[in-house]
Amino acid sequence: MSFINSLFGGQTKSTNEIEILDVTTFKVAISTKKIQLVDVRTKLEYNAGHIENAVNIDFFDRSNFTENFAGFDRAQPIYLYCRSGNRSQRTAKKLIQIGFKKIYDLKGGYKAWK
Repeated sequence: MSFINSLFGGQTKSTNEIEILDVTTFKVAISTKKIQLVDVRTKLEYNAGHIENAVNIDFFDRSNFTENFAGFDRAQPIYLYCRSGNRSQRTAKKLIQIGFKKIYDLKGGYKAWK
């Protein structure tokens, strides 16, 4: 791991619980009907454009982080994205800590999606 990655949390590291998906794989995965898809960008970023059916939960709203994810099924996979992949990776790590079992993160974020 490079020095920069160690400072910023190793942005593109997959684990057993967190899997980084490229755009094509992510699109196929979220094409099913019943998925949990979360955009962790700010409301302003979300309103400027987002993936269809994504719920917006602002990563920077840290005081309400656990409450914001309370309505989600922790046993079911959750799909995350942000602008470039940094915030969603940090969100994924926090979700594992509060009991989520499987998280899929969009590699390169919304920038890669467009």
